[in-house]
Amino acid sequence: MKNLETSYMGISLKNPIILGASELSSEVESLKKAEQAGAAAIVYKTLFEEQIQLEDLQFDELKEEYNDIHAEMTSLHPDIDRSEIEYYLVKIRNAKENLSVPMIASLNAVNDSSWFRYARLIEETGVDGIELNLYQTPTRFDLDAAEIEKRQIDMVTEVKKQLSIPVSVKLSADYTNILHFAKRLDEAGVDAMVLFNSFFQPDINIEKETHKRAFNFSKKGDYKKSLRIAGMLYGRVNASICGSRGVFDSEDMIKLILSGATCIQTVSAVYKNGVKQITEMVRGLEEWMERKGYDSIEQFRGKLSDSVLNKNDNLLVYKRAQYVDLLLHSDTIFGNMQHRGF
Repeated sequence: MKNLETSYMGISLKNPIILGASELSSEVESLKKAEQAGAAAIVYKTLFEEQIQLEDLQFDELKEEYNDIHAEMTSLHPDIDRSEIEYYLVKIRNAKENLSVPMIASLNAVNDSSWFRYARLIEETGVDGIELNLYQTPTRFDLDAAEIEKRQIDMVTEVKKQLSIPVSVKLSADYTNILHFAKRLDEAGVDAMVLFNSFFQPDINIEKETHKRAFNFSKKGDYKKSLRIAGMLYGRVNASICGSRGVFDSEDMIKLILSGATCIQTVSAVYKNGVKQITEMVRGLEEWMERKGYDSIEQFRGKLSDSVLNKNDNLLVYKRAQYVDLLLHSDTIFGNMQHRGF
């Protein structure tokens, strides 16, 4: 049997497959099924600061109902369930206690004080690490990219100082220069970076003329930007690199590892195909390694990264010249497509 072990943010994994944060990773029974199917780690469902703020608003509204209390009232206490943060902490602690694979928490906050407070509370549950979801929706015309990035770097630096567990950062693909930002995160001491997050975008129903909720699954092939950036970062940062978004099968996973990723996160593939897809990905990786004669992940990880290709004088694979090369050979490519009936 091939050695599929890898290390992510300092945590040993039995293979490179992590079930990413989603509704799939919020119930113990579902998590146990993913573990049995071969998932090497779980990222628990994300805690969003907004959901806590909404709960606080609802709490205030309930309290106002009791402004005019009188002696005949049977109770002076609002009928309020336990708080969202307490509920989340109880559930993630329970999940951690019932699984044998590493459990990573996921946090998406807005205010600095919230990042620090919730990160410390989450650490107390016993999780193996925490994933910080960085995202900045442009809503102000007077805030430039440098200031946004500085705030995020400062926040991550402080969270890292306050916690003893490993810290990863899940990134948006929308930074002006993702390589520069990743280098600054690495200098801040993050243990890992996840490339990239899939955020929901607004949509409109043109018949009702209203906004609508859209659940956007990743599509096969969406991993390609993750592959490019992983290939550029490999050998140039100390943090682990995790490929994410559009990882559907073992072929996608192998490509990302060849580019330099330590592991991958998958969500949409499991939504669409069930946890059996994890088993298929493990099997596909083993079969490919057997066919290629590899005994361990480290024998081929980063083999096709930018830094390794540079050493072999193949300088332009990850650069714009790849696009130029495609244009120069377009007659051959499209000729082959026409030959196949396209």
